[in-house]
Amino acid sequence: MKTLTLAQIYELQGLKSDALEIYKEILKKDPENSEARAAIHRLSGVRRRFKGVDKKMKSFFIEMESDDELLEFERWLGRL
Repeated sequence: MKTLTLAQIYELQGLKSDALEIYKEILKKDPENSEARAAIHRLSGVRRRFKGVDKKMKSFFIEMESDDELLEFERWLGRL
């Protein structure tokens, strides 16, 4: 069974593409799943485009749990 927990484990193990596929499947089944949506944003290129992100914001980005945190991060990206 593909779950958020399994995707998070894959992500922590560095299996980003496997994790991304699980997050996408979860989002297809549950379009309102904010955790899967945030993870997809996190893994689908933002890191590659912003390699200069400071460590504090990178930690915040990885650990986001709410839509409010996602909005705060998007505002921060807009200032880059």
